[in-house]
Amino acid sequence: MRTRLASFAALLLALVALAAGAGSAQAAGYRYWSFWDRSGDTWTYATQGPASAHPGDGSVQGFRFAVSADSKNAATPRSAPSFEAVCGTTPTKDGTKRVALVIDFGTPQDAAQGDTPPAPRTACAQVAPDSTSADALAAVAKPLRYNSAALLCAIGGYPRTGCGEQVGDTAPKPAPAAKGDGSSGGPSVGLLAGVAAVLALGAAAVWQSRRRRN
Repeated sequence: MRTRLASFAALLLALVALAAGAGSAQAAGYRYWSFWDRSGDTWTYATQGPASAHPGDGSVQGFRFAVSADSKNAATPRSAPSFEAVCGTTPTKDGTKRVALVIDFGTPQDAAQGDTPPAPRTACAQVAPDSTSADALAAVAKPLRYNSAALLCAIGGYPRTGCGEQVGDTAPKPAPAAKGDGSSGGPSVGLLAGVAAVLALGAAAVWQSRRRRN
């Protein structure tokens, strides 16, 4: 009898905890420019910042403005052109290197309130052999803006303000519930019904045990 009651209580506590926590998970994100290397046919999150990376001649690098929780989930540039597609019409020149850049200003959902992202674009930067990725970017996408910690804040003047600021919940939002259906960010009706059913079954089991003992 005691074993059955303990099992029932443990199950009830688990369901109550689940109900209390349903829909409460949140993921903080940051609005910033991420930096990418084109590796084969895919984008790879750069292991160095643009101010310290020294791309070789023929490199393809990308910048993407978006809201991301971390580097593992950062949004990649939405196009991945080849070096030839970007720099094919730029003739080689002694004492320089060519770096293909993909600049993706993001979507309206990525933008801060009141900002409208420009269309994505590509550019071929022809710079000195020892130039960094930041130098290549400055050659084709001024004005750039950095903060006091040397974080890249704006490319081509976008965004006008802000720099890596934290934004609210980035988790997908459920569709708004109809008024009066009991859905207001708390446990769902189905989950509460499940808890009620377990309570009823537990009560029935306790009653049966007492009846058999008597």
